[in-house]
Amino acid sequence: MTAPESPMAQSSAIPASASNKDQMAATRRRRKSSVRGHGHTHDPTARQSSNKQDQLDMLSKRSRARAILRRCKHIAVKHTWTTPLVLILAFLSIYAVNPTESNIVHHFIFLSYKVPQQGLDAVAGNAAADPDAPAQYGKGLWDIAFVCFYATVLSFTREFIMQELLRPLAKFYGIRSRGKQLRFMEQAYTAIYFGILGPFGLYVMSRTPVWYFNTTGMYESFPHKTHEAVVKFYYLFEAAYWAQQALVMLLGLEKPRKDYYELVAHHIVTLSLIGLSYRFHFTYMGIAVYLTHDISDFFMAMSKSLNYIDSPITGPWYCLSLASWIYLRHVINLKILWSILTEFSTVGPYELNWETQQYKCWISKTITFGLLGLLQSLNLFWLFFLVRIGYRFVFHDVKQDDRSEAEDSEAEPMETIDELSKVDAAPIVTGEAAHAAQAVVNGVAKAAGGGVASRTRSRRAA
Repeated sequence: MTAPESPMAQSSAIPASASNKDQMAATRRRRKSSVRGHGHTHDPTARQSSNKQDQLDMLSKRSRARAILRRCKHIAVKHTWTTPLVLILAFLSIYAVNPTESNIVHHFIFLSYKVPQQGLDAVAGNAAADPDAPAQYGKGLWDIAFVCFYATVLSFTREFIMQELLRPLAKFYGIRSRGKQLRFMEQAYTAIYFGILGPFGLYVMSRTPVWYFNTTGMYESFPHKTHEAVVKFYYLFEAAYWAQQALVMLLGLEKPRKDYYELVAHHIVTLSLIGLSYRFHFTYMGIAVYLTHDISDFFMAMSKSLNYIDSPITGPWYCLSLASWIYLRHVINLKILWSILTEFSTVGPYELNWETQQYKCWISKTITFGLLGLLQSLNLFWLFFLVRIGYRFVFHDVKQDDRSEAEDSEAEPMETIDELSKVDAAPIVTGEAAHAAQAVVNGVAKAAGGGVASRTRSRRAA
């Protein structure tokens, strides 16, 4: 049994309990005041401080957003291949969500209009219903989507290869001026592209009736409404290349030459021939014309690239380029033009019937001959310059493309894309910052003026 507490102990416990209650009451008051301080206070000073803080937070968020946008713009200007790459990745990501033919993006990435094997006889008179025969593909509006997507792909490959691979190569060979670097990059990329598409085009031609430039195969079993996958892919991929080149010209990504208007006419004629030949089933003729220009373009672009790096084989290679140009662009193309006059109306059906898609008639004959004749006249125009360049090189040791405007001199410094993009990457100065900067400038000017005046007075006193 415990002893009872003494009166002294009980009296000493009473103040301790009261002090605890006071502390708890003070704590409750502080909590209430803190709750009121979070947006519920009626203190005008606290409200103004809160509003200023909110405004500063909004300005900070906007500044961060502008900084991110400036950073993105800086990257897009410095690395121009990033924009088409983002578009390509976006399309691939959308397709990855549903990788089937029901996905609309499927038409952009893959060939459309695959013909069932049992319907080949009904769709194309030139295709036999052989179970071992390769799959055939028809034509339609979705092919435009395919061309647009691969024009974007070629935009990416062009900019990436030129900036990340060919620009360092130009610097390695000692090309310092901006103009010559760009020209070298353009010609080297052209050589790379046609160096790949030229042999591939020969393989495609070997799978068609027009091997090796057999003009009779262009008109036999007309209309040629379906093709193998490799033939259709080659035709549309080439169309994408020329569409992308037209975009380069429209955006002014290449410096214009003296023959700018002739080059514009060449692109118009080329795109017209591609579109009309595909729509009206003259694709076999188109393959032959493709090849004559692709292979000769490879030799000529390679010749210009060698000239920019002062290669010792520039002269022999130029002779080879000139020979390939004359043979492919003139001998073979004149052979095709002659076949239009002699075989177009005599080999295969010759009638206009929209229901059966028989378009080999006098109208298409006139249009085809006119466009190819115009293309031949442009090639003759450029042949004149090529022969004159060769003459000056052999007899005067002058290696210069007459079609170019005055090239940038070697002394001209290379203005890099990094330097150009610094302008866009500069921060945006707000009104307050501008006033602050002006005040600093004024203060510095006054200080400088005061220093000059004091030095003047000291000299006079001396």
